[in-house]
Amino acid sequence: QVQLVESGGGLVQAGGSLRLSCAASGRTRSTYAMGWFRQTPGKEREFVARISRTGGMTYYAEFVKGRFTISRDNAENTVYLQMNSLKPEDTAVYYCAARVIAGSGSYVDLAYYDYWGPGTQVTVSS
Repeated sequence: QVQLVESGGGLVQAGGSLRLSCAASGRTRSTYAMGWFRQTPGKEREFVARISRTGGMTYYAEFVKGRFTISRDNAENTVYLQMNSLKPEDTAVYYCAARVIAGSGSYVDLAYYDYWGPGTQVTVSS
């Protein structure tokens, strides 16, 4: 079992920055890949970013490329999402996700991940 807890959300003006954190506990050594997703009311949860076990490989949704950066500190069992140049359309609940084994599947799919955090609200005002 892996438990995930996000933090760092809040209210920020357009053009501002936030850094989200995702603290993992439990069987963290089994964590293979970590991802961030977001969801707004009435819409499906969508992929934002994904990072490999070692942090050497990262992937981003097109709408955040150049603005968001995913990173991880395995010693602290924490994954981060640095969000810069925020836009009102970035307003959403942001979720951290963990996959515990290697294998097939697409990292943009919710089913690729085994564990999810409860989410943290990010609100960007215009």
